[in-house]
Amino acid sequence: MAAAAELKLLEKSLGLSKGNKYSAQGERQIPVLQTNNGPSLTGLTTIAAHLVKQANKEYLLGSTAEEKAVVQQWLEYRVTRVDGHCSKDDVRTLLKDLNSYLEDKVYLTGYNFTLADILLYYGLHRFIVDLTVQEKEKYLNVSRWFCHIQHYPGIRQHLSTVVFIKNRLYTNSH
Repeated sequence: MAAAAELKLLEKSLGLSKGNKYSAQGERQIPVLQTNNGPSLTGLTTIAAHLVKQANKEYLLGSTAEEKAVVQQWLEYRVTRVDGHCSKDDVRTLLKDLNSYLEDKVYLTGYNFTLADILLYYGLHRFIVDLTVQEKEKYLNVSRWFCHIQHYPGIRQHLSTVVFIKNRLYTNSH
C-alpha cells in the first residue's frame, strides 16, 4: 500500500478532516505533506506523528519516556525493515522475529495501543492477507496481535479482513 493511502487511513482513524495533500518523492516514493503554515514534512513516520499531534491524541506516541522510545523504535522498524522487503524469506524472518517479540505482549509497547501498532498493521497487511492457515498458525502471536488490531475501531476501514481460524483443522499427530 502506498504511504499516502496509509496516511489517509490514519487521518480518518484519528478523526481528522481530509484537508491534507500528499505527494511522493524519489524512487522509493517517500511521502511528503505540504503544511499550510510552514515547511513541508517528509517521511511516513514524521507525517504520522504530526497527524497524531494535530488530532490531539499524543498518547498514541507513548505515555512514558520509555514507551515513547519503544514507539519510535517500532516506527523506525516499520520503515527500515517492513517497507521494501518483498521476498518470501525476508517476510518469514520478519514474522518470526515479530512473533517472538509479541509472545508476552498485547501491543508493541506492551499494554498500550500506539501509533506503532497502527502503522505496523498497515505495513504488514499485504503480507498477512496472503498467508495460508498453516502459516498463520505458525506465527500465532503475530496472528493474535494482527487480528486484535484489525478489529480496533476505525483502523481497518476499507482494507480486507484477514480471517484467522480459531480451531485447528488438522492435528500434529502422525
